[in-house]
Amino acid sequence: MNFPLPFFVLISVGTEGNDTCTEIYLNRSGINSIDLPRGKIQALTGNNLRIKFVNRGAPIHITATSANASMYTDFFHENMYVVDESVLTIPLFPDIQEGFFNLEIIAGYGVMKTTARVDVVHPPQNAPVIPEESPIQPVARGRPHLLMVMMGIALILYTAWLYTTIELLNIASFIILIVGALYTWYRQR
Repeated sequence: MNFPLPFFVLISVGTEGNDTCTEIYLNRSGINSIDLPRGKIQALTGNNLRIKFVNRGAPIHITATSANASMYTDFFHENMYVVDESVLTIPLFPDIQEGFFNLEIIAGYGVMKTTARVDVVHPPQNAPVIPEESPIQPVARGRPHLLMVMMGIALILYTAWLYTTIELLNIASFIILIVGALYTWYRQR
């Protein structure tokens, strides 16, 4: 089976968070050209560096390699075939020092080569969260649970059966209890 995206990218789809996304344009200023972003490429430790390759021309083969990134990530090498857009996700280790690594991008089977510097920084520290004081008495929120409502109705029907001895009330209270319990049980799945 031939996947349209590399398997490495398919695994990391859906891991959103504080991921850094950088766009690199291919074939924009010429054949096999690689246009890096103007600003710095920064990645946060413990998150993913997402590099979105946007192709503005004919489909192109590229190779992304990083020989000096072993201190920050398991990523080393990826071959990609970019038709329109492709995303390369590079997961970074959570407990590492700040620093940088170079990401080499080769297009056109070695004709064009560009090196991008990726700065690895720690995420900004948030102010400590002070928990609210819990109230002395619990505060009721929302509507009563359906099982509690069913139990109340069954209790009323059962009490009415005790005083009137009408068997239909006893059967109805039993059925209501079973239905409420089954509804609650199967709703949890």
